Amino acid sequence: MSVRARLHATLPALMSSPQAGPPEIAGPPGRRTLVQRNDEEIVAQPLDDAFAAIPAAEVRFPAPWPRRRGTWEVSPDASLAVFAGVHAVRAVEPSGATRWEIRHGCWYGACRAMHESYDDYAEDPSHRYPDGGSVGFSADGALVWAHVRGPLPEGELSPDTVDEWLVIDAVSGRVLARGDAGAAAAGSFHLSHPTDPRRMGLSIGEGQDGAPLRLGGWDGERLDVTYVEGDLCLLGVSPTGERLMTVSHDQDALSVRDFRGLLLEGLEWDAESVLPPHPDAPSADEDDEDEAPVHWDWAGGFVDESTLVVSTVESDDEWGEVRHWLLDTTGTHGLRPVTYPAQPSGQPTALGNGAWATASESGDALHVWVADSR
Repeated sequence: MSVRARLHATLPALMSSPQAGPPEIAGPPGRRTLVQRNDEEIVAQPLDDAFAAIPAAEVRFPAPWPRRRGTWEVSPDASLAVFAGVHAVRAVEPSGATRWEIRHGCWYGACRAMHESYDDYAEDPSHRYPDGGSVGFSADGALVWAHVRGPLPEGELSPDTVDEWLVIDAVSGRVLARGDAGAAAAGSFHLSHPTDPRRMGLSIGEGQDGAPLRLGGWDGERLDVTYVEGDLCLLGVSPTGERLMTVSHDQDALSVRDFRGLLLEGLEWDAESVLPPHPDAPSADEDDEDEAPVHWDWAGGFVDESTLVVSTVESDDEWGEVRHWLLDTTGTHGLRPVTYPAQPSGQPTALGNGAWATASESGDALHVWVADSR
């Protein structure tokens, strides 16, 4: 039995620039923000509890380098933007003033320079496609967690450290704690604990080499890093923060874990066992070794504490209509396909309060959906 999706809200994109990335809904429930970035700036529009834009509250942050040269995050109160670049993490206020900056090793693999500024490598063809790290705000906005390429100017944790994980005071930029990320990343992203600002998840991609998952806890003095076993992509944190949603690096296993990274009993789903083939796909040929089975996307999250929104867009795309699913982790309803009033575009983003979002087909808006209970 399918689940009907009902349109709850439509949020127009904040930018029409061809350089702009897609609009995103950021921040914890109660502090939602619609954000979008192009090469020149980030625009942030605070939202109310119904996902309507708050009038006259739009905030703009000038960007210190182009969008392709790093990642970024806006604080929950939209008062600060932090940019994770090739050579530094920089906090920028709406005025364009730099509140603080922390320089680190260059994310371009063959470079060992400690760059003074973006201009050092802006026109260097060898730095066109660097690896990269990421930043994430704690739920209260007081801390910035940063995944950077070592070394920092004040020295390495050890001679073998490649990537470092930092806890930073968001106001002063003081590094409060450092840990070894134990990886050599091509990219990463942070997912914060929704209620405990001293806990954070870090999902790292190493290309074909793996997907290390790290869980951090800061006790006010020391950063304790949990190195979760296996290659796992962290997709979501439940509203209470007590559950994590992960997908294996090869996309065959979806699971729910606790915040120590331990698999919860009975909460793992093998794609080949539970996902039906796309209805428009040709019949599987057991002798065809090139036949790609349906698999989970690296996307989705918690719609609520016990319900996941997941998708199979990547493996469905070849056959036309993409599929999204709601998965009841209590076992009452199991895995159910979602039907929409019109075909959705791309992968879903869970919002944790009973809703999830998808992009419009043209990319000029976000649609917020809830399950239709009628």
